[in-house]
Amino acid sequence: VQLQASGGGLVQAGGSLRLSCVATLRTFGSYNMAWFRQAPGKAREFVSLIAWNSWTAYADSVKGRFTVSRDNVRNTVYLQMSSLAPEDTAVYYCAAGLTTSRATRDFDYWGQGTQVTVSS
Repeated sequence: VQLQASGGGLVQAGGSLRLSCVATLRTFGSYNMAWFRQAPGKAREFVSLIAWNSWTAYADSVKGRFTVSRDNVRNTVYLQMSSLAPEDTAVYYCAAGLTTSRATRDFDYWGQGTQVTVSS
């Protein structure tokens, strides 16, 4: 199983980015897909989740600015990020699991991460 995240980059504060994560999961449609992020010197934290039935959850810090979606035909999950701020700077990881937990330990598969840097 592989999860390949992409779409990160350098953006100015107030800008937008869309992250993508393609998963080689045979039963992608059965998995809950999540995004986490890790800033330098900090623990990895939950950002957003989209369940197999498209139910979504967001961290309070990104609610109203980020939108998660999925395409079960393309085995891809997206994270549309808007109104980005310097504190959003981090490596963003996608993860797959059969849980709706926000804990990293509860996810089975992880992507390699994509760097998002927001300049002020």
